[in-house]
Amino acid sequence: MFGIGCSTSLFISASLNADEAKPVPVSQDDIAQSITRGVDFLVTDQNKNGSWGSATRTKDINIYAPLPGAHHAYRAGASGLALSGLIDSADKRQQTTAAIEKAAVWSAQNLPKLRRAEQTTTYNIWGHAYGLRSLVRLHARESDTQKKALYKKLAQEQIDLVNRYEDINGGWGYLDVFDNFTSQKPTGITTSFSSATVLLAMHEGREKLGLSLDEKVVGTSLNSIKRQQFPDKSYAYSHNHIMRPRAGINRPAGSLARSQACNAALRALGREGITDEVIIEWADRFLAREGWLSIARKRPKPHDMHFQISGYFYYYGIYYFTESIRLLPPEKQKPYAARLAALILSKQEKDGSWWDYPLYDYHQPYGTGYCLMALAWCRETM
Repeated sequence: MFGIGCSTSLFISASLNADEAKPVPVSQDDIAQSITRGVDFLVTDQNKNGSWGSATRTKDINIYAPLPGAHHAYRAGASGLALSGLIDSADKRQQTTAAIEKAAVWSAQNLPKLRRAEQTTTYNIWGHAYGLRSLVRLHARESDTQKKALYKKLAQEQIDLVNRYEDINGGWGYLDVFDNFTSQKPTGITTSFSSATVLLAMHEGREKLGLSLDEKVVGTSLNSIKRQQFPDKSYAYSHNHIMRPRAGINRPAGSLARSQACNAALRALGREGITDEVIIEWADRFLAREGWLSIARKRPKPHDMHFQISGYFYYYGIYYFTESIRLLPPEKQKPYAARLAALILSKQEKDGSWWDYPLYDYHQPYGTGYCLMALAWCRETM
């Protein structure tokens, strides 16, 4: 989900020019109907307390999740994505508005209490990042002055909280299990995509709400991503992978989803080197080779496919594809929106949801949230 593994030569013939490729015909009506089905799923699937997801629907192969804090983090992350998807859908029906309001109350009550589960895990960073995304959207849709002030305060608080968990190497990871000592700041696996996820949420908060960022944290985190960048703009899965550039997960196919987020974070926050050409190259690669990711969708064991790809790379990559493409000039975005919309619609489930990896009962809310946000961008861009 909330995670990202063909040699470079395989991509020589796979890189496509979006202007030359024929997009599968998708109309605005098709997108609208798909969005409505996704919204209907989230409204029906919402917990009574306003959140989404639970620690149920377990399987024999479960992601490591120390109780209860890991599930607080999963629920916060899934709920932030689901709420953001509902708001971006622009669905004006009464039941949708009611679901948003319930989720807003839950977020205001629970996001300030989110912390890491224990020394071994910092899954809470996903809750902070996607909670921040949802608070920015709640602020934008709100007309009540007091509520707007509350959402801005809560959003700034999420930035301040996630800063506490920056790794000593800069950036953020979600596990801290490989050292035999403990420290106040995590000393575990700084992952390139986790850092990009947090930084892009922070960037949105600053751009849209004027939130304050700690420039030292921003700088060291960008440096961490840059250290994990290979010359072809593939990115190591984590700081521990830097010295293994030809390991499957670190090669272009393994970085297919991850590169979208990392390139976007470096570009959005002012680091040189991520040109329009880089964004276009990796967008073309993603559309040409998303099948590498799709083969792993819905498989219960993480990293058991070619290039150590996990199912939960898929919709993460779909959403951050939009985050990357939106940095291009408007006239270059439209062809990508049409092709991405066709791809997303082709993967929608019969119940209206999208999901890529069986994660307790969090996978449908987070997958649907990612796709609703991505489709909203497609709708506006086409």
